[in-house]
Amino acid sequence: MSMSFEQYMRDMVQPMRDELTKVGFIELRTAEEVEEQLPTAKGTALVVVNSVCGCAAGQCRPGVRQSLEADAAPDHLFTVFAGQDKEATAKAREYFAPYPPSSPSIALMKDGELVYFIERHSVENRSAEEIAADLTAAYERFCK
Repeated sequence: MSMSFEQYMRDMVQPMRDELTKVGFIELRTAEEVEEQLPTAKGTALVVVNSVCGCAAGQCRPGVRQSLEADAAPDHLFTVFAGQDKEATAKAREYFAPYPPSSPSIALMKDGELVYFIERHSVENRSAEEIAADLTAAYERFCK
């Protein structure tokens, strides 16, 4: 029996999902889950728009994971997967205005409002350590 393309893609991206869920991120896979979580999350919430691209693998996910070792950290950790969970990603992006859609990207929200955002162009040509340092500074400012 042959594997469907959809199943192949699910199997291929599962390790990319696991990189975040194994450090405590909750996947929001539907628009309804996004609506239930993001506007009502008390305190701070980090939302990672995950993707299959090389900069997500080499810089974004490692930088995010490294940032969580800081003294200050977000109260909630959420992720949506661009290109996989399309409705959830579109709904999450509604909270990131005025920033245009980009993936990967990283949003820090406080009491349901966007307070800090890293767009794809700020991920692509930077190291995981630089991204972690930016996030750590944002946590110091907004998560204490």
